[in-house]
Amino acid sequence: MAKERRRAVLELLQRPGNARCADCGAPDPDWASYTLGVFICLSCSGIHRNIPQVSKVKSVRLDAWDEAQVEFLASHGNDAARARFESKVPSFYYRPTPSDCQLLREQWIRAKYERQEFIYPEKQEPYSAGYREGFLWKRGRDNGQFLSRKFVLTEREGALKYFNRNDAKEPKAVMKIEHLNATFQPAKIGHPHGLQVTYLKDNSTRNIFIYHEDGKTSMSYKIRIFIKIAPSERKAGWPRPQQCQGHREIVDWFNALRAARFHYLQVAFPGASDADQTEGFRKRWFTMDDRRLMYFKDPLDAFARGEVFIGSKESGYTVLHGFPPSTQGHHWPHGITIVTPDRKFLFACETESDQREWVAAFQKAVDRPMLPQEYAVEAHFKHKP
Repeated sequence: MAKERRRAVLELLQRPGNARCADCGAPDPDWASYTLGVFICLSCSGIHRNIPQVSKVKSVRLDAWDEAQVEFLASHGNDAARARFESKVPSFYYRPTPSDCQLLREQWIRAKYERQEFIYPEKQEPYSAGYREGFLWKRGRDNGQFLSRKFVLTEREGALKYFNRNDAKEPKAVMKIEHLNATFQPAKIGHPHGLQVTYLKDNSTRNIFIYHEDGKTSMSYKIRIFIKIAPSERKAGWPRPQQCQGHREIVDWFNALRAARFHYLQVAFPGASDADQTEGFRKRWFTMDDRRLMYFKDPLDAFARGEVFIGSKESGYTVLHGFPPSTQGHHWPHGITIVTPDRKFLFACETESDQREWVAAFQKAVDRPMLPQEYAVEAHFKHKP
């Protein structure tokens, strides 16, 4: 009988949705939670084991299963669990992948099952409140030493700022939300809570490295509304005095930065939608900084998937309306062709208005003579691997 029940559990793995971890998407999960009815990978099973009041796990292949546990798994499964526990995930909230650090997985799992934030929006932490302040450890640029600095994130001003002293009136640095992204880099920073914040300054990419030491959420920051946002994302008031065990302040900052970026994009580009793929063309998010055209798979990605340098007409660069006659696979009719000395780049816009705006931006760059230092930038692009 024991072998039959184990065989039944293995058969449940073959059902649609169960072949990947319910939490991080890793293939071939070898563990299952018999109280939640989901199949999970080894890494996520360790986190589930730390919240036994919510989830109890067993090995799919090695442990003994009783009939009630098998029946529970059979009546639930990964797809059903996602429909329930992820029904109201905010658009900006980061969903971990198999390659992400343990901290991101832990907070995703705790938010989903322990705090049930994505079933009951009122239980969600105030990620998208529009204002956040607190102390984080920041690595110094010259000596590499981490020092405590006050950080302020304000959507009203569209910026993340930090101050060298708590009583300082002027910030040491101001990072615009429109050019800001964040990613966890614990190995690079040397701390399990390490976060890399990337932003643009003086037409070049800058990074700061921060972490938060305290394992539980700090109660020292204030939350207020400063911008109008969608009702489903709205938060107000002060943080609740009772916090679930294990909530990580740095993950709150990470999601607050993503929320600020997401709300900026909603206001600045109300017609933007999720990325889609059509035959031959892939939908990407583009930003242009001086002569650098960068594209991202998702507007909230920390790093560009690629870049295109746009030089001057004297150097052989041209902007054209439409596509070459032989072009196939484009879904949108409003095309743009950028001709460079080495190749052509083809872009499709959803509307004629978008096409006009992008052509005007490209043409402005092409009409402007290149500065001496820009020839060095062009050479760098040409020699990129």
